[in-house]
Amino acid sequence: MSAQGLTDFDLYLFGQGRHRRIYDKLGAHPGEQDGAAGTRFAVWAPNAQGVSVVGDFNAWDGRRHPLRSRGDSGIWEGFVAGVGEGALYKYELRPRAGGLLLKSDPYGARMQLRPGNGSVVCSLQNFAWSDQDWLARRRQRNACTEPLWAYEVHLGSWKRPWDARTPPFMSWREAEGQLIPYALDLGYTHLELMGVAEHPLDESWGYQVTGYFAATARYGSPRDFMHFVDACHRAGLGVILDWVPAHFPRDEHGLAWFDGTALYEHADARLGEHRDWGTKIFNYGRHEVRNFLVSNALFWLDRFHIDGLRVDAVASMLYLDYSRNAGEWLPNRHGGRENLEAIEFLKEVNGVVAAEFPGAMTIAEESTAFDGVTRPVQYGGLGFTLKWNMGWMNDTLRYFAHDPVHRRHHHGLLTFSFMYAWSEHFLLPISHDEVVHGKASLLSKMPGDEWQKRANLRLLLAYQLAHPGKKLSFMGSEFGQWQEWRDQGQLDWELLAHQPHRALQDYVRDLNRLYRDSPALFRSDCDGNGFAWLEVDNAQESVWAFERRAPDASSVVCVFNGTPVPRTHYSLAVPGPGEWHKVLDSDALSYGGSGHNDQQRLGAEPRGSGWCVRVTLPPLGALFLRR
Repeated sequence: MSAQGLTDFDLYLFGQGRHRRIYDKLGAHPGEQDGAAGTRFAVWAPNAQGVSVVGDFNAWDGRRHPLRSRGDSGIWEGFVAGVGEGALYKYELRPRAGGLLLKSDPYGARMQLRPGNGSVVCSLQNFAWSDQDWLARRRQRNACTEPLWAYEVHLGSWKRPWDARTPPFMSWREAEGQLIPYALDLGYTHLELMGVAEHPLDESWGYQVTGYFAATARYGSPRDFMHFVDACHRAGLGVILDWVPAHFPRDEHGLAWFDGTALYEHADARLGEHRDWGTKIFNYGRHEVRNFLVSNALFWLDRFHIDGLRVDAVASMLYLDYSRNAGEWLPNRHGGRENLEAIEFLKEVNGVVAAEFPGAMTIAEESTAFDGVTRPVQYGGLGFTLKWNMGWMNDTLRYFAHDPVHRRHHHGLLTFSFMYAWSEHFLLPISHDEVVHGKASLLSKMPGDEWQKRANLRLLLAYQLAHPGKKLSFMGSEFGQWQEWRDQGQLDWELLAHQPHRALQDYVRDLNRLYRDSPALFRSDCDGNGFAWLEVDNAQESVWAFERRAPDASSVVCVFNGTPVPRTHYSLAVPGPGEWHKVLDSDALSYGGSGHNDQQRLGAEPRGSGWCVRVTLPPLGALFLRR
């Protein structure tokens, strides 16, 4: 394969910010030139006086392999014969202000395992994918009408290997045999993976990225990750990645002050720094920086067949005054607080993803009331497929933190989310952020004694299932971790030796199966006509109920009791006559409940102009009924 250099048209597109596959040109690409095998290197450093590629192959001597300037483009490139896959390299840059900088490759496809930070020559070509059927089906999918319950995973702490390896991480190849069958058995539709792009600090969980085009070396090679995604798709499991275009770290080998100037970031700290996180903010108004990020989004979808990007910290991108006091930020050209360049960037990346990879998703972690996050770009929105419903998450966890005796005073925390449930296309997240840094595990958050904690957790998970919106759960919650998440260890798998934890895991498996087998619970997530209240105002008894429905699907009646007081022969409105049967009971004995409800079928009887059933509501329980 020839190592094709950059053409004048490549340079023009890059300068305009419109080279969608610039990762095929910048970075390190093994190949041939004039019959000699080697690697072509190319890097953008417009304010450097000179750039060389250095590595073991030239004793890290910047005089040996200088790159040539491509003029006003700011790109430096060159071919080095005899350098192939696996070679360690960096760029040595001479800033105009003097001195030398040693930088890893912004477009490098592989990096050293930390604490090393060099780039590694790596080809991503010619992988034998076998997921063509999956991709063909994905192109026809509409995320709003498909089931989506994602299992959020930090592979480095999901399960630690049994041997004493260093670093102590499971590999992608091992995860194929363990994580994939585990997620499939429990009925999840997708994995959402944290920390796949290369990052220097384990404790950042992958949210401070230095290798935007490099799959982290912690879990194997980039081809190992390709193999993992391919295996997921063959098994019928989608893969979503966390993607972090909001900020990047200050590490000397990374993007910060790349060529001796503020190249990827803003020079003014009022625009270019997140003080909370100690990180730099991308300059979204610069064509080449925007091109770097747009092409990076496409890179993961193209080279790794990823099904979706969960875009981190979108709120911090939208507002210039995000987490800033007066005087610490600069207004936009209209005097406002919106980051106009970031908004245009988000529209661009979402539009390009939708056009070039139909069926792939972009998901916004966005916590404000910014209008139109999931509205299509052509109609004035940002164009995301889905938005995290942070309001639902916060209100729900607040409600469940209250002792049941007080919940009647907080009934609005449950009902308020339905006032805006269809204003965007939502995903309901209970993510890693809610079970770390002293927030306690999901089970530990619940009030009451141990039995009540488990009952409350089952009730919460049933409510998440029933509420309109796609779903996300963080690892460990499915079997009731007592301790909050610790990224330096593994989940407490030994708990599954105890029946109550196995029972909770069985419950989650049955919940997910009910979800996937009930189109009424997912097909109308983005359509308010697929929802109807059956009991909304009974705050005194902390009871609420609603119907989920969809065209050509059996309706599901979902009823919840937020107190430990059973309600015998409760008169519950149902959508119509006939016999309603119980399809799931969170209080079943097999799940560790009390088994209080022994009804299997309930005949509807007239009530006013409608119909009702006489149902026994279990303590801290949820029932699902289907006609």
